[in-house]
Amino acid sequence: MASGEESSAALRASLLSSLLALDPSCAQTLDDRVLELYLLRTAEMRRRRARETIARARRMRHYLRRRKRVVVSALAGVLGLVKSFGIREMWTKYRPVEGGDFWQAAQRCSDEEWKDHFHVTRATFSHLLQLLEPTITRKKTQCRIPIDARRRLAIALWWYAQNEEYRLISERFGVGITTVCIIMRQVTTAIVNSLYEEFLSLPKAEKLEAAVKAFKDQGYPQCAGAIGTTHIPIVGPRENPQDYMNSSGWYSIILQAVVDHNLMFTHVYAGWPGSNSNATVLSSSDLFLNMEDQLIFPSEKSVELGGGVQVPVHLIGDCSFPLKRWLLTGYNLEDRLSPEQRRFTHALNAARAVVPVAFTRLKGRWGCLEKRNEIEVTAMPAMVTACCILHNVCEYLGDEFLPEWIEDSDAFVQPEVQQCQAADYGGAEAIRHAMTYSFRDVYQKPTSIDGFPITYDD
Repeated sequence: MASGEESSAALRASLLSSLLALDPSCAQTLDDRVLELYLLRTAEMRRRRARETIARARRMRHYLRRRKRVVVSALAGVLGLVKSFGIREMWTKYRPVEGGDFWQAAQRCSDEEWKDHFHVTRATFSHLLQLLEPTITRKKTQCRIPIDARRRLAIALWWYAQNEEYRLISERFGVGITTVCIIMRQVTTAIVNSLYEEFLSLPKAEKLEAAVKAFKDQGYPQCAGAIGTTHIPIVGPRENPQDYMNSSGWYSIILQAVVDHNLMFTHVYAGWPGSNSNATVLSSSDLFLNMEDQLIFPSEKSVELGGGVQVPVHLIGDCSFPLKRWLLTGYNLEDRLSPEQRRFTHALNAARAVVPVAFTRLKGRWGCLEKRNEIEVTAMPAMVTACCILHNVCEYLGDEFLPEWIEDSDAFVQPEVQQCQAADYGGAEAIRHAMTYSFRDVYQKPTSIDGFPITYDD
């Protein structure tokens, strides 16, 4: 290694001496000084280049900061100018409606036209808006002005009542099609989350006593409500469509509901595929689990009849439901029955007539439940529950149901009732027998309920 360096130094000295015509010994000394000067100069150039690079980066950062401040100031000025002149935001697309803006015209329509549009009175609409406004209102930002809560609620109620396509609702209310879909989901969620506990619960305390008294006055004692089901039409889903095909030949989901004497829903359970039986739906519901554990109606409300039989406060249903201590059904009228058994069955069926009347009002007011719609099957349970809550709000406020809302259509005929074959394991037959022969003077046969006629199959 050392010999290599010496030979390199000697080579440089000889080349320098030949160029400058110097003595080789002088050339060796001069070569060392030149090399040292070269290295010093090179190091100085590198330090200067590094300083220049750092200074250039600093100047670039200062330039970008100044440019950003200028752009932000210009943008703020433009937005202030746009806002001061009342110009619509760039991203908003105005969608005019043929014949004028429907929503603006609806503000000036008569009370009859308003109810024809939304199937609720202005007073009911205002009450709903007061309850839901904190939840469905969106914040105003510098970039956009959100759709106000009043229009959001109107869009949802219009779809519930009219079951119109999103495209037509978009043109009618001057919003985007995607916006209509988003608003529907947001309002539906708000109704279920905000109003469920207040307007949809099984009767307790004073309400329970009022319900039992009302059913007794109608001819059936110890009853807190009647249970029933109805099928809601849907578009056949892609996954397992055969599960949703009911016995009438169309796709549906099942709504199970408990109805009180005021035609209001006190419990709903929706979403099961239409091919299932009523007994299957009931056994999977939270109502079944709570009733089996005796967590709802207090035992002190029971009445002791002859033979020491305790008759609890219970629900009533048709023959498609199993006979339980908390759920009594009538006898099969096709069998040979005693006069007492036939009278009991007629009284139970008359009290249970609140169920079809409530379902008729529900579907008549909210047409989205009467006709097939394009909503995904996974979103149907929330939508059905929201409609039941809105039904209760209307009934609670005394919002009149109009008979012309009822459509006579054979498109979706409800499946026939299939008798449940489940055996009685809880002494329910003894309770039904005691009621049959102990309340003979109480049972009556009403001919109508809330204007709807009741027929009997003798």
